[in-house]
Amino acid sequence: MFRIIPGNFFVPLSSPNRIVYWECICKLFSVMEHQLSFGVEREVLADELEYYFDQTQAAEMDEEEFQSLDSRGKANSMLRKLEAYGWIEIETDKSYVQRVNFKEYAVKIIKTLLEIADGKQIEYQGYIYTIYSLVRSTTDHPGIVLLQILENTDLLITALKNLNSNIKHYIDELTKHKTVAEIMDALFNDYITNIVDKAYHRLLTSDNVSKFRPEIVEKLEKKSRSRKYVENAAKEIAGIREIPEEEGQELVYRYIHEIVEAFRNMDDILAEINQKNTQYQRAAINRARFLLSGDEDVRGQLKEILLGLNEAMNEEHMELGGIYRVKFLEGLVRLYSSNVMDAGSLYSPAEGKKEFVPEELEDEEPDLLLRREKIRRLTEKMQRILSPEKIEKYVEKQLGDKDQLPASHFPLDHIEDFIKIIYIRLYGQRKNMRYSIEVLEEIETKGYRFRNFIVRRKP
Repeated sequence: MFRIIPGNFFVPLSSPNRIVYWECICKLFSVMEHQLSFGVEREVLADELEYYFDQTQAAEMDEEEFQSLDSRGKANSMLRKLEAYGWIEIETDKSYVQRVNFKEYAVKIIKTLLEIADGKQIEYQGYIYTIYSLVRSTTDHPGIVLLQILENTDLLITALKNLNSNIKHYIDELTKHKTVAEIMDALFNDYITNIVDKAYHRLLTSDNVSKFRPEIVEKLEKKSRSRKYVENAAKEIAGIREIPEEEGQELVYRYIHEIVEAFRNMDDILAEINQKNTQYQRAAINRARFLLSGDEDVRGQLKEILLGLNEAMNEEHMELGGIYRVKFLEGLVRLYSSNVMDAGSLYSPAEGKKEFVPEELEDEEPDLLLRREKIRRLTEKMQRILSPEKIEKYVEKQLGDKDQLPASHFPLDHIEDFIKIIYIRLYGQRKNMRYSIEVLEEIETKGYRFRNFIVRRKP
């Protein structure tokens, strides 16, 4: 791996200034991913980083060489450092214009880190539907299709194992919560939202493997018995792997066997996921009930004893075997009277079955006025969406018969006007727009502060 990725590649993300490095990387990636390639003129990126360092909310760099530089100097220094660390490469084209490109491996790593930061959830349904569609398809490239089925099966199994591990992580974290509020927050606002609603529930409904597995297994086993399919797939895989066709046939049989076995053994993973989900929710509720127990019943007394033991052992840094050295254990036994019967001792008579009386459903007429009002609001919302075409028309209208106009001369009476200026700046970097921009110095006008720029109509 380190023949491809430089040894100092992760230095920016592990340094004391990692927040500044990451924000600059994200800003560069945001600008470059909207282009036809990941190559952008160096001056454009330097302008973006200069604008970032000009902001009051920008994180400070602790490195000495940054202390004496202005915002432009910091921007250029950041580009040089990212090049030295192997994140970007700077090349000069035939027109002697320097262009910055992200390294191929850097693009993959950035996308993965952004998905982690955004909390992106796995769409199991996408993997299952892809496998199901590929298995049923008729193609002239059976080898490539088989490799795609194998890859998606591996991604599906990996995602299920990750879900299994995530639930175990939540179970382990449960013991760290000290109050009922913390437990309920972890259960409903974290676990239910991120695990149950986004992943577990779909596995039991729309992403249920059982709906597709029988046909997937049947189709694959049928293909493995087809001599023509095996020979064609082996020939294609042998060309891709650069191996003899005999070895290609062995790979075809092995791949089909691995995929079929993965789907057959998938129930074990799903059963463990289901068990851990039940275990976590039961543990969370029991722990909350334990903390809510009263002080005078047996459960309340046991709770106080265990909490006291835990606190004493933590203070003395004792191992589990040191529990017998806790001094207050000798005086724990005391008697108390109870005047309230336990609800569990009361007899609950069985209730008879009640007769079900269906209610009549009313046939209501649709509210036409309400429908028209919703359509009107939806139309207004769609009209407010600023697409590149609308921004071009807006620019044409403001330019009139002029060839260029500073952004500061555009209307700035409402916040919507300022938003349009932002979109003009963003879309102006695209090659297919009918106007271009030239960035100027920072200004403040009508309560808005931004880097002014010239809007020019393209010939």
